[in-house]
Amino acid sequence: MLAGGVAAAVALPVAAAARPAAVPAPVPAVPFDVAAATPAALAQRYAANRDGIRAAERMAAAHGDRRRAGSLRAMAAPGRHFLSFDGRDGGRTAEVFGDLAHAGRIAVLVPGADTGLDAYGRFRAGAEALHRELRARANGAPGGARPAAVVAWLGYATPATVSPGALTAGRAEAAAPRLRAFVRSLAAARPGARISLLCHSYGSVVCGRAAAGLRVADIVLYGSPGVGADRAAALRTPATVWAGRGADDWVGEVPHVRIPLLVTSVGFGPDPVSADFGACPFAAGPGGHSDYLDPGSVPLRSLARIVSGEAACTGRVPAPLRGGGRA
Repeated sequence: MLAGGVAAAVALPVAAAARPAAVPAPVPAVPFDVAAATPAALAQRYAANRDGIRAAERMAAAHGDRRRAGSLRAMAAPGRHFLSFDGRDGGRTAEVFGDLAHAGRIAVLVPGADTGLDAYGRFRAGAEALHRELRARANGAPGGARPAAVVAWLGYATPATVSPGALTAGRAEAAAPRLRAFVRSLAAARPGARISLLCHSYGSVVCGRAAAGLRVADIVLYGSPGVGADRAAALRTPATVWAGRGADDWVGEVPHVRIPLLVTSVGFGPDPVSADFGACPFAAGPGGHSDYLDPGSVPLRSLARIVSGEAACTGRVPAPLRGGGRA
C-alpha cells in the first residue's frame, strides 16, 4: 500500500509541488563561496551583495512581484550580511550572523522544505536565535570563549513539503556539491575554526549526500526523515554525527523506508534517531517539526552545546558497517 501511494505521488502531478513563478534577477557579481574572511574583505563582500539584492529588488518590482520585492527590500537593510546572493531561479543565499572574521566556532544551517526568498523569515529567526544562544554561552564561559558565527545557507531550491520532490533525493543530489564547495571555501577562509553542519528535515538529506570526506567537526541531523544511508558510519565522514527529534515532530510518524522505483527511489531509509543507525543522541525536548531553533527551547540549547564543542557523545557509538554501506 505504501509503495503504491508513494509511486502515485511521484507519477501524478501534484499542485503543491509547483515552484513559485520565476522572477528575473541579475547575474550575481560575487561568487557563491567565501573567498577571504578578513574584516575588510568581508565588508566589501557584504556591500557588493547588498547592491546585488537591491538590483534584484528593482527587477522583481518591475516584474510586478511585490512579495519578492518586499522580501528583497528587507534583505538589503543595513546590518544584514550576505556572503553570497543569487536571486535567479528562486534564489540562493548565505547570510552571516556574528563576526565571521574572528569566529572560532561556525555553525552552517542547512534548511528543509518550503524555505526560499519568499518564506525566509523563520529560517532567519532560527539563525538569529542560535547566534544569541552561542553568544550567551561564550559570555558566560570562564575567561570568555572564542566568538561564534552562524551562516544560514540557503544554497539550493528546497522542495515543497507536500510534493514528489520531498520524497526523493533529486534536490539533495543537486545541492550536495554546492554545499561541499561552500563548506570547503569557508574552511579555507577560516582555517582553525570549528565548523558544524546543522541539518533540518530535508536539509539532512542534503547533508547526507555532501558528508563524504567533508572535514567538519559535527553533522547534526534534526527532524530528519533519513539521510539515504543505513548507518552513520556510511556517511564516510570524520565528523561526529548527531541526531535528535522532538517528541511532537510529525517526522516520527513517517515510514523510514527506501523503495526503489523505475528511475528513482522514494524515502530515505533508516531513522537517524534509532539505535541501529548509530548517531550520537541529543536532547530535543517536546517540540514539533519547526521548533528546534525556538528561543529558550531544549533543542536550541543542545545544538548550541554541540556547536560550542561542549557536548559529549555518550551512550551510543557509530555501528560498524557490514558490506560497505553507501551514503
